[in-house]
Amino acid sequence: MRRLARVALLCLGCGVCSLLYGLSQLALSLEQEPGGGGREPQARDPAAPGVRRQAGSAGRGEAGARRYDYMKTHPSEKMHLAVVACGERLEETVTMLRSAIIFSIRPLHFHIFAEDQLHERFKGILDEFPYEGKVNYTLYPITFPTESAAEWKKLFKPCASQRLFLPLILKNVDSLLYVDTDILFLRPVDDIWSFLGKFNSTQIAAMAPEHEEPRIGWYNRFARHPYYGVTGINSGVMLMNMTRIRRKYFKNDMTPVRLQWGEILMPLLKKYKLNITWGDQDLLNIMFFHNPESLYVFPCQWNYRPDHCIYGSNCKAAEEEGIFILHGNRGVYHDDKQPTFRAVYEAIKNYSFGDDLVHSLLQPLELELQKTMHTYCGRVYKVFIKQLTKSIKDLYARRSKGR
Repeated sequence: MRRLARVALLCLGCGVCSLLYGLSQLALSLEQEPGGGGREPQARDPAAPGVRRQAGSAGRGEAGARRYDYMKTHPSEKMHLAVVACGERLEETVTMLRSAIIFSIRPLHFHIFAEDQLHERFKGILDEFPYEGKVNYTLYPITFPTESAAEWKKLFKPCASQRLFLPLILKNVDSLLYVDTDILFLRPVDDIWSFLGKFNSTQIAAMAPEHEEPRIGWYNRFARHPYYGVTGINSGVMLMNMTRIRRKYFKNDMTPVRLQWGEILMPLLKKYKLNITWGDQDLLNIMFFHNPESLYVFPCQWNYRPDHCIYGSNCKAAEEEGIFILHGNRGVYHDDKQPTFRAVYEAIKNYSFGDDLVHSLLQPLELELQKTMHTYCGRVYKVFIKQLTKSIKDLYARRSKGR
């Protein structure tokens, strides 16, 4: 009987220990469960690819954006914005960066990919920006895979396809907003950055449609390759969860095997290079045609282009709320074909940091826009200042509240 009692006592003790171990493992797993769709914490951005400076200060370290549930409670977390500048794009790029700085709330880190001869000029301008602690930047050389660099460089425009390789170059950046040089922000970058928190578990990137009106769409009328949705997507404003991009295996029409981002780019180019017109944007359309569940589509006012008004207004969201991000493609900032777009560009380019935004930016701009009413875009000029007016009002309200 004593032996049976000892055995029973030993079994009971083992059972209790097993129960305690199981509970501890459950607690540990709950602590480690990732938020925001399984994002990894972002490591520091390595200095090796380029020269980092903080505007108005020597280069300091940066802590990257972590999980989005964490970001919501830590408003000081940096937002990462990338741009690629080649040729005569320095002034246009700097004007875009200025527009990002004016209204944004959280600190920004700019990742600027530029030809070597532009680096010193960028540094000279950006180091004079008077926003110490709010703006950091890193300059990078234009970089393509060695074995295929020549092919990528001549695709569409010089350096344009660099954006395809950002997830592979910026390996320690979790999320990134890529924009073309001809972008102007008319509201805080924080607002488009917040779309990251709206991604479902399968979405890895966000872009706007190429057209709202299929009758004037390019892809649905002329494309000789697959494209996303009804009218395709425009990659001039592209928000990316790069951790998810690097992890994903993409469906494709080249092999039954799914391929990762770094594996799929060159095969896509080889297959479609004779059929594509808009270079890297076409390749992105092909990718998301085969993986539509991976794309979040945001409304047209987040990437408002001349096509939204030169044939008559066709971006309803902008008519209701105003333009959030202006995209002056086709060189409209630098000619007289679309004076409405050029007026906004000139106003932001000529604005001096610290001046009163109402008297130095908004009011002179509205006067210039009123002179463009002989054009289709000028007839709806109020959509160009509707959100801008609100952004200025909100900025001054934040400043008053912070005093």
